Amino acid sequence: MKETLTIKSQIKDNETTERISGSEAVIKCLLAEDVDILYGYPGGAIMPVYDELYKYQDKIHHVLARHEQGATHAAQGFARISGRVGVCIATSGPGATNLITGIADAQIDSTPMVCITGQVGSHLLGSDAFQETDIIGISTPVTKWNYQITKASEIPEIMAKAFYIAKSGRPGPVLVDITKDAQFEEFDFTYKKCTKVRSYKAVPETDSSMVKKAAELINAAKKPMIVWGQGVILGGAEKELKAVIEKAGIPSAWTILGASAIPTAHPLNIGMVGMHGNYAPNKLTNECDVLIAIGMRFDDRVTGNLETYAKQAKVIHFEIDPAEIDKNVKTDVAVLGDSKESLTQLLPLLNKNKHSEWHQEFKDLYAIEYDEVIKNDLHPTKEGLTMGEVLKEINKQTDGEAAIVTDVGQHQMIACRYAEFKNTRSNITSGGLGTMGFGLPAAIGAKMATPEREVISISGDGGYQMTIQELGTIFQQKAAVKVVVLNNDFLGMVRQWQQLFFDKRYASTEMINPNFVAIAEGYYIKARKVTKREELADAVKEMIESKEAYFLEVCVEKEDNVFPMIPTGACVSDIRLK
Repeated sequence: MKETLTIKSQIKDNETTERISGSEAVIKCLLAEDVDILYGYPGGAIMPVYDELYKYQDKIHHVLARHEQGATHAAQGFARISGRVGVCIATSGPGATNLITGIADAQIDSTPMVCITGQVGSHLLGSDAFQETDIIGISTPVTKWNYQITKASEIPEIMAKAFYIAKSGRPGPVLVDITKDAQFEEFDFTYKKCTKVRSYKAVPETDSSMVKKAAELINAAKKPMIVWGQGVILGGAEKELKAVIEKAGIPSAWTILGASAIPTAHPLNIGMVGMHGNYAPNKLTNECDVLIAIGMRFDDRVTGNLETYAKQAKVIHFEIDPAEIDKNVKTDVAVLGDSKESLTQLLPLLNKNKHSEWHQEFKDLYAIEYDEVIKNDLHPTKEGLTMGEVLKEINKQTDGEAAIVTDVGQHQMIACRYAEFKNTRSNITSGGLGTMGFGLPAAIGAKMATPEREVISISGDGGYQMTIQELGTIFQQKAAVKVVVLNNDFLGMVRQWQQLFFDKRYASTEMINPNFVAIAEGYYIKARKVTKREELADAVKEMIESKEAYFLEVCVEKEDNVFPMIPTGACVSDIRLK
């Protein structure tokens, strides 16, 4: 899906053209796509676009990140919480390459994003000019589509295509690279939104016969189980999923990117699957007779050893991307298409059911997990604070209404396990790539997209320091992000593995940390540090009640581990409670 694609576009009545530069055309394309905020960092090769952006400050708000990676994560946070396309912009060379981590993260987590990069003049391409890199070659493996523009006249068509591809079907990141001479060149501008790309079928048509086969398997099942993923959220199918679950009475679990599609407190919500997921859904994956996967891709962190994963079950896979069918897990019935449409067709075909005895098996295993793990996480008897009790206090004081944006590590798994959600698009985290440094800038984007929502960034002391400079963005933008760092003075997740599998050889995982409160205050952000249990509730209350950005450091137990845990390569049934 590269340069050979053509576009069929909507043609507006009384279409007119105007003579403008390529750089102004970029801005007008953004406006035509309803972009009102973008994240970026200026530089020489993209300066003409920034010059035009300066003239449109009343229509497009540019957020100056402190690092291009921060701009991509902010655009991701914006997209994930709002459902809109996130946009970021950078210069050539190092500016462009600094986007790659965020682009790769967006690709594997299906986040709609358009990245615009400047490039050296077309006559210099391939000459190793100052700040020239082959960003098209570099980004090809991690973008849904990319294109290099060398003529101003290409800009409207390519920008229209970029937004359509980024947001249609299974979303993903698109990169458009624009040479500097194309930015200066003038041409007759007109814009047509893209509605179709030849050879690219965004959404496969749902085969009603496959939906019927799926319904027949579900109706005949004695022990059905649903695992849903982010595809439900991306397809806007939360209500349809809830209706299916409730009518058929099916115990339903989620991947970390699927969290919040159904309220945490829903009686049929049985928790998280995966390496640090809940005991019951992991164990009983290998006892269900029909496994219904909806908008998830059978990631290795969910399945464990594929040779032993759900071999006893008939597998039904509802999925928008044909490439995911049978990629990891062999399916008995594959239902391609948009999740909202597929579940809408499925609902009337299902028999009403309760599966009470099957549900009891989940409750029995939950009781075991509660006694062995959850009780100790949320109601500890030890002197030191646990990450779990911090989440419990945040839940209590936000009543499940907050959006939780996490970094990557132990705190991420604890947050995904214990955060309580009432609303969809409330759990924003780096899933497939596991990008440390994601949390803080993604929270900025999420807050700016939904300023009316409480947005809480939760990071560990390791990942936080990878993008700590984005505190400057929070300060400059006056974004009321609440930043929580759970500080155990370790790279906790790696340390846990070293403890369990490398005989406690803590190689390069202990952190000698700075004064986090002083750093936050240096950025004029109110800050507080908690070291004792009796201080926690008041500190969280002060943070939540703040109308401005707030930084809270909570010092937690240094060597606490996250359980349950499925060791790498093990069967999901071999999940460990300690």
